[in-house]
Amino acid sequence: MRILMIAINDPAGTAIGFADALNRLTDHFCRVVTLETRYTHSWRKDLHVPDLDEAGLEELHGELTNADVFHFHMTADEHLRLGPFLPADHLHGKTLVHHHHGHPDFRGNPGKYRDKYARLGRENLLVSTPDLLRLLPEATWQPNLVPETAPLYTPLDERPCGPVRLAHSPTRRDLKNTDDLLDVLASMDGNGPRLELIDNAPHEECLRRKRRCHMQFDHMQGYYGMSSLEGLSQGLPTVAGLDDWCAAHMREFADTGDLPWVVARGREELTRTIRTLTADSDLRDAIGARSRDFMERHWSERKVVERLCGFYDTLR
Repeated sequence: MRILMIAINDPAGTAIGFADALNRLTDHFCRVVTLETRYTHSWRKDLHVPDLDEAGLEELHGELTNADVFHFHMTADEHLRLGPFLPADHLHGKTLVHHHHGHPDFRGNPGKYRDKYARLGRENLLVSTPDLLRLLPEATWQPNLVPETAPLYTPLDERPCGPVRLAHSPTRRDLKNTDDLLDVLASMDGNGPRLELIDNAPHEECLRRKRRCHMQFDHMQGYYGMSSLEGLSQGLPTVAGLDDWCAAHMREFADTGDLPWVVARGREELTRTIRTLTADSDLRDAIGARSRDFMERHWSERKVVERLCGFYDTLR
């Protein structure tokens, strides 16, 4: 099956990550076309329209023509203009997939999208985290992946010495409880961990800096982010405010009741959790080992991409 993923910008590098895994681990062939670069994370690009010369545009035209599946990410659809091309002009024989990642317009106006898909008879719907099933219950949850065997996603041979460091890598601070974290650390009067705030950095630099830390904080929005998966793969104790709904879906996918996330759902719980992890290196090491084992056995790149392939097998 030939798959063309189409996005305005690649959400947290997930589209290129799926394409790499599909091309490496399956018989499917996948390309990614994007229009914009946002933030400074330097995700690898494939068919990035502003960079395409005449030969590149011809290559894009070939993918639009020959793809079996148009896999739209976030708010993209067939009316998204890709340079001189419009996917709507190439729909004959195509199956359409809409994949939502929590874009603010989708979170704020889910009914707009549900009504649109119902009106158009679109049934091939994906969401990236379980909380989004509340907004689009007709969808299937497709977990995100990280390439857990790639060097930057593996634990260091030895945990770094020196002061305990807590990593936090918010793309948008207002959505990642960054202010709550800063307040909690300030309340510790210097007795807490040293904060490694990774902001507006290329993704590879982010991974390198995170890998040298002792633990990480994702956010307390009820679900998990890509940051969680990266840190778990690196063997870091990972603090996040998972709610019961998301945790139940995550356990079902992972086929285990033992999720390694350290759950903190408010400032008081976050304060206690950070104090405990800062003071107890043996606990950090034990949780970190569980985290890495979990990613290898229960949330591997292969397992996640096999779920996506299973979804593609159901397309109609």
